Amino acid sequence: MTAPARRPLLLLLLLWLANQVRWARATRPEPLPAPPAGSREVVLSDGTRLHAQVGGVPTSDTTVVLVHGFLARTLEFDMQWNHLGNDVRLVRYDHRHHGRSGHAPRVLDVADLADDLAEVVAQTTPTGRVVLVGHSMGGMTVLALADRHPDLFRTRVAGVALVSTGAGHQLDGHPVEDALRWAGRHRLLAGGLFGFRVLAPLLEQLRPRRTRVLRRLTRAVMFGTDDVDPATLAMTQDLLEGPPLSTLGALQGALLRHDVLRVLPRLAGTPVVVVTGGEDRLVRPEHSARMVEDIGPSAELVVVPGAGHVVNQTRPVEVNAALDRLLARVGREARAAA
Repeated sequence: MTAPARRPLLLLLLLWLANQVRWARATRPEPLPAPPAGSREVVLSDGTRLHAQVGGVPTSDTTVVLVHGFLARTLEFDMQWNHLGNDVRLVRYDHRHHGRSGHAPRVLDVADLADDLAEVVAQTTPTGRVVLVGHSMGGMTVLALADRHPDLFRTRVAGVALVSTGAGHQLDGHPVEDALRWAGRHRLLAGGLFGFRVLAPLLEQLRPRRTRVLRRLTRAVMFGTDDVDPATLAMTQDLLEGPPLSTLGALQGALLRHDVLRVLPRLAGTPVVVVTGGEDRLVRPEHSARMVEDIGPSAELVVVPGAGHVVNQTRPVEVNAALDRLLARVGREARAAA
């Protein structure tokens, strides 16, 4: 192609880039509001500062710790926070690289998030029973905590709720998912993810938010056929698009490498509830069923028909009822032990 013929194409490319920059700047997320009541800072051993919030009944001997999912923040548990606030003590926090928390200048793994959770519990809840509630990556963090800090589970953790999460099962008959997990576990994606992490600051300047394409993608991936309403869809899209692209690169495929199947039998005897949307496309219900089988009779499986991955936001009645049953079991076992 001759130089004169390339000029119109170059001009079009420059116009497209200029438009992308303009749109990206116009759709940047709004600054987070002032921290809510009960907010405090948890300073980790490496100096990273996490935003945490303490609420509920301060005199309760049971504390529910809510652990949010990837690209979300404490906001995702508002429905559960408000529901449980009159019954137990509550703690929730933002993972590093999320929400109001600080960033770590290194690549992370789910094991790092589990160590962070251990420090959050130690600093916010030094005594009493602890019930851990994790959604998606938050549930992975809870299971990794059981692997890395088993003493905490033997002495303090009295109950566990795993919402729309997995332990690393391979599912027969799902070759795409299995191929992605295999590639992640063999670090075949590391090169591309490293390049993405390096380019993240530049790509952030071109990143559009609140577009119709991403709205449709959010609906297709995060929701089922019977749990979509415009307000929750918009809130979920804003949550997912809030963190910078560097957050995606920071985990370097750790979620695909996640494998804590060896931990599940250790939860036998601990009150556990596993909640899943019947149409969860990210972590399908088969994963939840496998976890319940591996844990044993102490685990309850709750499948919410028509719901997707963000079932705690779209179906709070069913999820809150499952948490109520879990806390009732924890209370009965505590009274029996006493």
